[in-house]
Amino acid sequence: MAEDGLAVSNDLPVKRPREDEENGVSANTVAMEMEGNTDKNSNNNDYKSSVIPGWFSEISPMWPGEAHSLKMEKILFQGKSDYQNVMVFQSSTYGKVLVLDGVIQLTERDECAYQEMITHLPLCSIPNPKKVLVIGGGDGGVLREVARHSSVEQIDICEIDKMVVDVSKEFFPDIAVGYEDARVTLHVGDGVAFLKDVPAETYDAIIVDSSDPIGNIAVAYCIFILGPREFYFSCKSVLIAQVLHKSFLRSPFLSP
Repeated sequence: MAEDGLAVSNDLPVKRPREDEENGVSANTVAMEMEGNTDKNSNNNDYKSSVIPGWFSEISPMWPGEAHSLKMEKILFQGKSDYQNVMVFQSSTYGKVLVLDGVIQLTERDECAYQEMITHLPLCSIPNPKKVLVIGGGDGGVLREVARHSSVEQIDICEIDKMVVDVSKEFFPDIAVGYEDARVTLHVGDGVAFLKDVPAETYDAIIVDSSDPIGNIAVAYCIFILGPREFYFSCKSVLIAQVLHKSFLRSPFLSP
């Protein structure tokens, strides 16, 4: 970790603070394009997130014609895992923000709405759920919400990126508090491979908390969620009869 709480990876296109930079935010435009995309004709070339004079802006083909911008106070962490670029920054209005490959994953101000909806809707539809599997969700927010259900006896989480887990525990302790529950077991690895080793009818519910299908994660997402039907068959085989499978869907308003 660098001084003043700023960690910088040399592999990332974000510059070290100079004398004319305030709080780790450059006065120059710093663009973070999705790494590994060499196809000039790809739609992913439309995607770019920028740090421009004190602001973080997320621009995505998922919502053409608009961008989501947050004023930045300080970059708290930057790193590159085996899978993606990871950044945490302190915003002026939304608290700390977790960004993966240039895509905002959560903010302290409004993360509860997502975590609660993806967790409590399925679990409240099941009489006395006892065993729950979370695939993805490395920030720990879904774990926190699953743990509120007293009937649950076992909570397994399979997250492929250990850096996301570690960063969340360090910078988002109120969200990652879910890892402290004694019922939680963390499995670091690929969710598809994990499911293949799970005995039939193990879980009452599976919650898939994955990233938006953009950039590097898009290929994995398409294979993992939208691709081979084997994934859904795997989910079905390890679920007990009357259960639910909850996963990410795009906005019906922005992506009809």
